[in-house]
Amino acid sequence: MAKDSMRLFKGPEGTHWGVEVKMPTASNAMVVFHHPGGKTSGMDRYSWYQWRGPEARSVTSRVAQGTVMKALSEDVIALLFRRSMPISAGTNPLNGG
Repeated sequence: MAKDSMRLFKGPEGTHWGVEVKMPTASNAMVVFHHPGGKTSGMDRYSWYQWRGPEARSVTSRVAQGTVMKALSEDVIALLFRRSMPISAGTNPLNGG
């Protein structure tokens, strides 16, 4: 992952998360919130961003990661974070993690 493809987001609890766009398609992209503890901490989170650009009307199109990142305002990132889910099953409160 290139350094310029990551943004910082300060979560409501004061943690500085790294924000990365992954797996963009024609109509959505995964937004990953990387915990500062690193990939082994098991605290990373993800959410889906719905793309509404011209690519969304063509199943053969792909929106670029950088284009999605530029479209993400701080308010949108905050909303995605509130809706995000843990990536690691070990951090799920339903399984005692």
